[in-house]
Amino acid sequence: MSPALLLVVLLATGQQGGTGTKDCWMSCQRHVQDSATRARACAACLPAGRVDAWVAAVGSMRPVPREPLVSARKDADWRVRWAAVRAEARARGVSERQQLAEWVVGTPSASASELTACLTAARAAAEAGQSSADFLKAAGPRGLEAAGRVWARRNAIREALELEVYAEELSVRGAALAHLSGFLGRRPARLVLEALESRPESTDTIPATALKVVAERKRTSVGRLLLEEAKPADEARINRLFAVYSRELEALQPELAAPVALQRRKAVQALRLYGPLARKELERALEDADRWVRMDAARWLAETDGLTLGAAAERRLETKDAAVARPWLEAMVREKGCAAFFLGVARDTQQPPALRGDALTYLAECDEGARERAVRLAPLLHDSQALVRAGAVRALGTLSSRRTEVAEATTRALEDPAPEVVAAALEVVAGQRQSTRGDEAAGLLGSEHPAVRAAAARALEHIGRPPHVKELAVCLREDPVAAVRVAAAQALGYIGGPHAAAALSDAATRDTDTHVQHVSRESLKRLGFGPGSRL
Repeated sequence: MSPALLLVVLLATGQQGGTGTKDCWMSCQRHVQDSATRARACAACLPAGRVDAWVAAVGSMRPVPREPLVSARKDADWRVRWAAVRAEARARGVSERQQLAEWVVGTPSASASELTACLTAARAAAEAGQSSADFLKAAGPRGLEAAGRVWARRNAIREALELEVYAEELSVRGAALAHLSGFLGRRPARLVLEALESRPESTDTIPATALKVVAERKRTSVGRLLLEEAKPADEARINRLFAVYSRELEALQPELAAPVALQRRKAVQALRLYGPLARKELERALEDADRWVRMDAARWLAETDGLTLGAAAERRLETKDAAVARPWLEAMVREKGCAAFFLGVARDTQQPPALRGDALTYLAECDEGARERAVRLAPLLHDSQALVRAGAVRALGTLSSRRTEVAEATTRALEDPAPEVVAAALEVVAGQRQSTRGDEAAGLLGSEHPAVRAAAARALEHIGRPPHVKELAVCLREDPVAAVRVAAAQALGYIGGPHAAAALSDAATRDTDTHVQHVSRESLKRLGFGPGSRL
């Protein structure tokens, strides 16, 4: 290998290498002797990053060089051997399984080369999710004989794979355990528990991590794999594995409490592999401040219980507790069937009004059933519960193709006696930029309800005009609720003008609430009045 190319490989993989580009390059160097062929074949390692990438490159050459493929069938990595078999099959115009069967049968019985061929066949079959017998059925006239040879060497194959379960490299361990499970037709958790019988506790981390890799491949968790297999006699060994996973969960605690939401979300995603073992951590994540963290936690908890997200959400709805059910409603927003789910919750008069209203608010984010939504929402616009009417208004407001119906519903909602409904209507007015309703919104700055006044100010941020500055300035100066003054300051920063700047400057220096002061200063910056500027 030239120094320049070695540098490229090391930069691509890092000094520790692994099963990617560097291992592919080294494998290619071992098996390809001709310098011209080597240059072309080994170059395939750089973009692909797979240990067997060079074999496919050799197989695509014309004529196909035979020596590198024969040599590759002796490689220690089964992926390289299997890639060589596939390349030879393509060159001969026969099926991969036929080529594999002929290799198995063509090796001397009870030899080391036969074990290599049989081990390759066993792993290829397991990777395809089949027994070696079923895998080799389609291998032509020699398939049955090849399957018999593979099974005759089952003890040696098992020993070889068990040895790899304790390999240093994590991906090697996981693949070996998955293949051993597939070859023997036994559950991976059972194989791990049996392996613990003859191994000291100091090595427990190795099979425990292998089981995690298998769980990830199967899109499940180690907790569920163990619970499905656990028997009373396994208690001591299962406790040994639980001890390993408990230490790992403990190590995740700082990430679960990190100040950055992305860190917490990554930590919650890592909890998925532990399943029932991480139930406490996942339940706690349902209360996280970040919505995406909560949604992930709900999804993994449903998977932990062996349920679909919809079934798990329905189970929480049975509590009739809005606080308990709300994270599950959030998680359903991106789920198939979300429209029917949310409408079903909204129509269920046995549920608390707050929960029914939440369901309609989340329906607004669901991408399904938009065409029929206006018809289905119509009865809910007249529901006896204000929170349900408010949710229906919000959900209807997302239908830009139904502007006439939305406008009519908004007009009725602005006259509703319930402040929740009026506030929801103002949100729709702002979201749809209904500019003709600016005067109505400004008039509602005098409402007796703080939620309505704040919603009116937020609406004017989007549809307000210079004539509305006076009302907003009065609101900023005199409203007793800080949240309303914050909304007024924000709106003034968007409408602008000298009167807006004067009101904001006054609030920035005199308001008793620090948040109002901060927003007022930011709005002044938006209008071009930075620190030290004079009005």
